[in-house]
Amino acid sequence: MFRIQQGETQILLAHPGGPYFQNKDEGAWTIPKGEPDPGEDLLVTARREFKEEIGLEPEGTFLPLKAIQQKGGKIVHAWGIEGDLDPESLKSNLFTIEWPPKSGRQMQFPEVDRVEFFDLSVARVKINPAQIALIDELEMILLKSDPA
Repeated sequence: MFRIQQGETQILLAHPGGPYFQNKDEGAWTIPKGEPDPGEDLLVTARREFKEEIGLEPEGTFLPLKAIQQKGGKIVHAWGIEGDLDPESLKSNLFTIEWPPKSGRQMQFPEVDRVEFFDLSVARVKINPAQIALIDELEMILLKSDPA
C-alpha cells in the first residue's frame, strides 16, 4: 500500500512480530505477504494476507510488480495499491511458537506487531533488502503515470 502525502510517496511497511524481530529495525520491515494456498490465484493470496496481517481488506486498482526472490529463495509476488490507514488500527493474526526455545512452552505472537508509512528513502533502509526492487519499480510506475 502506498499513499501520497504533500506530494511525496509513502510506502506502508509491516514489522514482523515475535521475539526474533523485537530488537530488529533496519532491513527487518517487509510488505505484507504470505504463502498461497494450493491453486490459489496470487492476487487473491496478496489480498488475503494483507487482511490477515493488517486487518484491512485492500480495495482499489492493483498495480502488478515484478516478482522478486529473497535471500532464502522465497519468491515474492506483489502489487501496489493506493490507500491509507491508521497504523494504530492494526489487527494482525497470531502465530504460535515454542518460547523460549527448548522450554516446552508455547506462546502466541502477532504476525505483524506494527505498521508505518515511510517516505521512499527511509523505506529503502527499513525494508528487507531483497524487497527494495519492489519500491523502485513502484516508484517508476508512479513517475510514468504522473501527468506533471
